[in-house]
Amino acid sequence: MRLSRIHTNPVLDFYTADLVTSLELPLFAAAVSAGFPSPAEDYVEIALDLNKELVKHPAATFYARVKGCSMIDAGIEDGDLLVIDKALEAKDGDIAVCFLNGEFTVKRLSVRDDGVYLVPANAEFKPIRITEENDFLVWGVVAYIIHKPR
Repeated sequence: MRLSRIHTNPVLDFYTADLVTSLELPLFAAAVSAGFPSPAEDYVEIALDLNKELVKHPAATFYARVKGCSMIDAGIEDGDLLVIDKALEAKDGDIAVCFLNGEFTVKRLSVRDDGVYLVPANAEFKPIRITEENDFLVWGVVAYIIHKPR
């Protein structure tokens, strides 16, 4: 999957994806156990194209590389790659990329009786209450998080 950078800011670097190129990778026919080990499979049954798997709405899908640690307890760490789908309707509880007062941020949306909040997933950060004075837009919903385990 080749990415082309389109925008940089202090929190996220945005990219478009090369969806023309197909890259089919092997996918094990058996599920991988996260509990007790299961007997190893000696063959791969089908192929998986990550573009087809991760991108449901090609014209509305972008990638962003995370800068910072405000979402670490949601499994989003500095350097992770987000797959953002602008075609998805944001709802309470979604992790979204939002445009707030001239800057992009990634937070969990919380719709409460007293308003909308952008909630970080790190105790060192406070929720942000959205008011009428804010220049605010939910830019897109995080559909996938690509996390490098080391």
